[in-house]
Amino acid sequence: MKDGPDWSDLRLFVAVAREGGIGRAAPVTGVSPATLSRRMRALESDLGRALFRRGPKAYALTAEGHALAAQLRPMEEAAAGLVRPLPQRVRISAGTWTTLDLARNIDRIWRCDADWVPEFVYCDRPLDIARREVDIGIRNRAPDQPWLAGRRVGYVDYGVYAANEGIEGWIGPAEGTAPVPSGLWIEATHGTDIVTRANTPIVAATLAEAGLGRVVLPTFIGESRDGLTRLGPTISDLRSEEWLVAHHEGRHLRPVRRALAALSRYLRRRSA
Repeated sequence: MKDGPDWSDLRLFVAVAREGGIGRAAPVTGVSPATLSRRMRALESDLGRALFRRGPKAYALTAEGHALAAQLRPMEEAAAGLVRPLPQRVRISAGTWTTLDLARNIDRIWRCDADWVPEFVYCDRPLDIARREVDIGIRNRAPDQPWLAGRRVGYVDYGVYAANEGIEGWIGPAEGTAPVPSGLWIEATHGTDIVTRANTPIVAATLAEAGLGRVVLPTFIGESRDGLTRLGPTISDLRSEEWLVAHHEGRHLRPVRRALAALSRYLRRRSA
């Protein structure tokens, strides 16, 4: 003896009620109209209720049918929530300052209800997108490997910053630090004026805010730090392109595609 109706029949009933009839519910449920009709009659028999008024061309809910549908809809929504896929991680690599800027402005790039979640991966060398060490790289030039796809999203300008205009010494890169264009520029143009060194750009900027010397920063960072003032125009020799790079196949995956679109919008606005 059955204890009650099958949940599968109740689920089909909700679909019929929502779609407004057997014919409309059939393609949504993947169940033929004949089978749906038979299952609805079985459900009525199990419940001992008339759920539908049947006409020659239509299925209309009775008052009891409307009441049952109202009871079942929250259950259907709760069940759907249990099987909703978790957001997929999208691994993003960039330099120190771009990574920091993205993290500070994450609410402009990503929402908590998105079907992807960013995972920022910093390394002082470009991570291998082809080997899927990361999904997206933010680079300063177009990719030259045929298995990578690139999209230019703007430019990055650099300037000289200090706590005030009276500071004349410079903060250079520490020995053993991975070479970057800004550090090489300081060594080449102001090497004899270096008063101290730092092995990370964040430390160098903090020392500059403390008044120890001048530092070279991307303008999107320098302009955002209240303790620093830009000294003069941007450095034309350091202007660089900014590219979003992804694997030419992996970029079509839905989470990666959405992350690329969100990053592109943000970086284009920042560069404008």
